[in-house]
Amino acid sequence: MDFDLQWLLIAIPVVFALGWAASRFDLRQVRRDGRAAPKAYFQGLNLLLNEQHDKAIDAFIEAVQHDPDTTELHFGLGNLFRRRGEFERAVRVHQHLLERADLKAVDRHRAQHALADDFMKAGLFDRAEAAYKALEGTAFDTEARSALLSLHERARDWRAAIEVAGELERRGAGSYATRIAHYACELALQADAAGQPQQAEQHLQLARSTAPQALRPMLLTGQRLARAGQHAAALHQWDQMLAQQPQAWPLVAMDYARSALACADCTEAFERLQAAYEAEPDIDLLQARIELEGASGQHDRLVLDHLQRQPSLSAAAKVLELPVVQWDDSTPKQLQQVVATAARPLQRYHCAACGFEAHHYFWQCPGCQGWDTYPPQRMESL
Repeated sequence: MDFDLQWLLIAIPVVFALGWAASRFDLRQVRRDGRAAPKAYFQGLNLLLNEQHDKAIDAFIEAVQHDPDTTELHFGLGNLFRRRGEFERAVRVHQHLLERADLKAVDRHRAQHALADDFMKAGLFDRAEAAYKALEGTAFDTEARSALLSLHERARDWRAAIEVAGELERRGAGSYATRIAHYACELALQADAAGQPQQAEQHLQLARSTAPQALRPMLLTGQRLARAGQHAAALHQWDQMLAQQPQAWPLVAMDYARSALACADCTEAFERLQAAYEAEPDIDLLQARIELEGASGQHDRLVLDHLQRQPSLSAAAKVLELPVVQWDDSTPKQLQQVVATAARPLQRYHCAACGFEAHHYFWQCPGCQGWDTYPPQRMESL
């Protein structure tokens, strides 16, 4: 009995000492791991700020390995991969996050949004669409629908774009009336190309009712009327449009002139064109005036006067179409000034080392600080 008691008295302190040592070992290990993760994290951050992206990624990977439960490190690493164009690695990081059963709902939605962005940037639009649709009803709902709208525009799926834009507007994300009108106009053009005039008119009606002040539906409506031979109605439609948006004259000037010629009396149309040109001289309005005047003999004078009022390359090109004998004495000088003004921005020196361009010759490049890197010849290209 004494012998057993003696061993018991010895075993108790030994067990206690072993337990204490084991706990100290585990605690030191945890502290070591805890110090290693922040150290790797801050090292990666420092490398990132110094634009050493490869080394920064290695540091972040090390940090994630020390603490795989840190979601923020995963998000940071995934964003780094995406910015560098390594979309496959970014997808793997965000999919790994989504596979974690202990991930909070807000972080799960965030990872799903990041994954959708990965697919979008990688050009995997079908997978991006599915990933964005999975975010409906979450905190990322509006952002996901906006991205879906861009996807539908890229795919020219105008019906789906109208549906998504309407939903965004109903959810208070702003006004999408103008964009919906453009989508309806695109559908109208497709219907006309397919020989479906009734559907085209329905789409234009949607566009006009959605955005009554929008320019494009009114312009297309007038063009459809003109193609159908209803020139008076087309002119009336365009007059209503131009009363609201007179800056749109250049877009419709030639169509306006041709429809006016198709009508019995084009005096009023000519007066409108002339007034618009006097208010804002424009090469398209000049062309329309020439079209409407026919063989009136005033074309040459109109073109030469336009060069004086609007000394541009377009005006110079029109003057060069005239016989030289019809030029004024000042016309050659005006043409020379126009060409010189247009050529001046194109005359640049180009650094052979970094590509920095400048109008003046530099012995030391302002871009790369290199010496004698500029060839002495000017580069002149459009």
